[in-house]
Amino acid sequence: MSGAAETSRRLAIIGCRGRMGKLLAARWSAAGHDVGGLDLPLTDEGFSSALSGADAVFLCIPAGALSEVLPRLAPHLDGRQVLADITSVKMRPLAQMEAAYAGPVVGTHPLFGPKPQPSDLRVCVTPGRNAEEPHIALVEGLFRDMGCASFRSTAQAHDRAAASIQGLNFISSLAYFSTLAEQEELLPVLAPSFRRRLEASRKMLTEDAPLFEWLFEANPLSQESVRQYRSFLNVAAGGDINVLVQRARWWWKEER
Repeated sequence: MSGAAETSRRLAIIGCRGRMGKLLAARWSAAGHDVGGLDLPLTDEGFSSALSGADAVFLCIPAGALSEVLPRLAPHLDGRQVLADITSVKMRPLAQMEAAYAGPVVGTHPLFGPKPQPSDLRVCVTPGRNAEEPHIALVEGLFRDMGCASFRSTAQAHDRAAASIQGLNFISSLAYFSTLAEQEELLPVLAPSFRRRLEASRKMLTEDAPLFEWLFEANPLSQESVRQYRSFLNVAAGGDINVLVQRARWWWKEER
């Protein structure tokens, strides 16, 4: 935590009983902000009470629920309040929020989960077309108050990066282990490097698979990332392995 906020804000969190909603509410409250919340069941009375006097409204709900929640939420916004989300994709949610609300919209993606380490506390901020500098600064300041570092991006640049990092990691691991599945004869010769990769992928491909599958399908740039990956697999299939080795070493260029 970075200490008490310079200016106390009234905040509303929709989805306050979810894991991320609880985390944000607790940390903003600890920083001195007045945090109200709303969760299921979502009623007009609940929206009216939670949003009354709020400077910013944060949607801490799955991106797939935005189309249902936004038409019910928008009539209770007063036009000056900043509407923000915390979804892991940005192009479609930002467009949905701006279609529902003419006031300032600021997309955010906290790059951490509900139990973050201090080194994880980074947030990508993607301003909407009607968001002016004070609106963006308000959102950035809120995350700074809870100990986060933020950086700005466009929704398209964010989703391209997410497709390359989250999406491609999921798809390449999924394809790799699917290729080797049901081959019992492989088990006696599993190398330590394989076991490390297997363990590193366990949670993603078991517990979190539905989430990553949804994120892949929701990101309009996912297929573009897979096509680029496929082009490098074609290089390997053609036998030009050293070309890939030299390119991959970019990640360790500081060590050379």
